[in-house]
Amino acid sequence: MASPTFSDRIERIPPSGIRDVFEAAGDDAIDMGIGQPDFPTPDHAREAAVEAIRAGRADGYTPNRGLESLREAIVAKHERDQGASIDVDDVIATAGGSEGLHLALEAHVGAGDEVIVPDPGFVSYAALAKLAGAEPVPVELRDDLTLDPAAVEAAITEDTAAFIINSPANPTGAVAPREDVEAFARIAREHDVLCISDEVYEYTVFDGDHHSPMEFDAGGNLVVVHSVSKLYSMTGWRLGWVTATSDRIDRMLRVHQYVQACASAPSQFAAEAALTGDQSVVDEMTATFKRRRDVLLEGLADIGIECPTPRGAFYAMPKVPEGFVDECVDRGLIIVPGDAFGEGGAGHARLSYATDEATIRDALDVMADAYDAVTE
Repeated sequence: MASPTFSDRIERIPPSGIRDVFEAAGDDAIDMGIGQPDFPTPDHAREAAVEAIRAGRADGYTPNRGLESLREAIVAKHERDQGASIDVDDVIATAGGSEGLHLALEAHVGAGDEVIVPDPGFVSYAALAKLAGAEPVPVELRDDLTLDPAAVEAAITEDTAAFIINSPANPTGAVAPREDVEAFARIAREHDVLCISDEVYEYTVFDGDHHSPMEFDAGGNLVVVHSVSKLYSMTGWRLGWVTATSDRIDRMLRVHQYVQACASAPSQFAAEAALTGDQSVVDEMTATFKRRRDVLLEGLADIGIECPTPRGAFYAMPKVPEGFVDECVDRGLIIVPGDAFGEGGAGHARLSYATDEATIRDALDVMADAYDAVTE
């Protein structure tokens, strides 16, 4: 009897480089590797889930698309923030933004297709494209770590099915200017390819404004992926959503029905409360992350490490000398090598400042010693 084998798709995907760093570090390491806000989930979101559980309203399946009241809150959010008019049935509540990305790619790309991804970019983009049978096509970023629409357009071939944009961006903290986002919408329309816009860091913008392709006429070739994880410090609740035209939602729903059925019911109640309740936590988090960013950038400059100024999210991606990341990890500081996010990240490191200022200053002391060790 033949031994069971593994799919070609899974064999094409290496383990996450981020995990390697965490496993190499000790239990008492300083953590600047994880992309998780250190704020508590808002009390009103927690209480909404508790009340739903106690009342027995979270015991069963919800509709596949998610609770209608949650989807209404999502529609209202996009109308308020993007001026977009979305039908409540053109939203699917997902198990975090990660499932949203999975649905978008599974429903739209297949064997022989190409998916253009930023390089460096979020680790899931290339992996999920491969899982869907497609081939990721990396496009290097500008010197300021933004994605150039002209480079995306130049990479389009007859096999291109989709391209992914992410602003504010993980791992770079870059924020796409309005003219670039408008250009991405045009590219999707004129080349008849899908634009997948990952907007999970939307509210964490320090300089300028967030813009979404849904603000412009994308000709229906758009899927927006979103989440409460980073907006409201709800990473553990695993609640996101996708929105698109009805025909695209129909196809993504077919995937969702089989792999997930519905998002967690308690999390849906919590997310609805987060979206409709007091929004002061958003301003508080953004102001705090901006202060932390400035502390980090000042410290890196004092060390002599060059770093493009991140304008959003809570990541910085400085240029670092060879051996720097290993020296930091050996000294008990978790940072992530830039090439974990693609070949274009080589020579960089990703630093997450989703932690308190005292920890950032301790990390800077370690980085100063590590820098001296590799540049002597």
